[in-house]
Amino acid sequence: MIKKIYVGNLPFRATENEVGEFFAQFGDVYSINLISDRETGRPRGFGFIELDLEDPAAAIGQMDGVEFWGRNLRVNEATERAKRPPARRREW
Repeated sequence: MIKKIYVGNLPFRATENEVGEFFAQFGDVYSINLISDRETGRPRGFGFIELDLEDPAAAIGQMDGVEFWGRNLRVNEATERAKRPPARRREW
């Protein structure tokens, strides 16, 4: 079953390839999206990974807290972002 997971507390210097190689031990990696700051382009230390997992709950529990480059990862099932109301225009 393909599941999208949230991965937090990633080292800022980690690349998509390195993260993909690390998570390949848990299942087949389909996509990786490491989030960067819009203005500076610097990594934000979290991302989303799509993995093929036989038992998602057990795999996520096994991944949460695992050390990666000296940092303990935070892993949860990804949830859809809440819809934001449209921006209001100011009338000057």
